[in-house]
Amino acid sequence: MEIEPFERAEATEAVEGVHLSLLAGTDRMNVQGFEIEPGAVVPEHSHDNEQTGLVYEGELTFLVDGEELVVGPGDTYAIPGGEPHGAENRGDVPVRGIDVFSPPRTDPSWQG
Repeated sequence: MEIEPFERAEATEAVEGVHLSLLAGTDRMNVQGFEIEPGAVVPEHSHDNEQTGLVYEGELTFLVDGEELVVGPGDTYAIPGGEPHGAENRGDVPVRGIDVFSPPRTDPSWQG
C-alpha cells in the first residue's frame, strides 16, 4: 500500500486554466485532482477510459450531446468510455474536484 499526502501532488496545466494532478494509481485505475479556473474550457474529447468524479468546490458545466449539465459541490458524475464530452467553468471561482479513471489515464488527448 502506498500513501501520499494530497498537498504533495504536482499539478500540470493541461490547457490554459485547467490544472491536473495525479493523486494515486494502480494498474487498473487512477485518481486525479483537478482545478479549473473561471472561464477555462476543457475541449470536447472522448476516451476509452470510464470516468467518475466528484466536484467539491465551484460549479462545472459539462457539455454532452448538445446538453448542458451543471455539477456543483457534493455532486458526482459518471461518463462511460467513448462518450464525447467537454466542460467549462462559467463561474467566478475555481472548480475543484477529483476524477477516477479505469483503466488509468495519465496524459489527456486534449492536453496542449
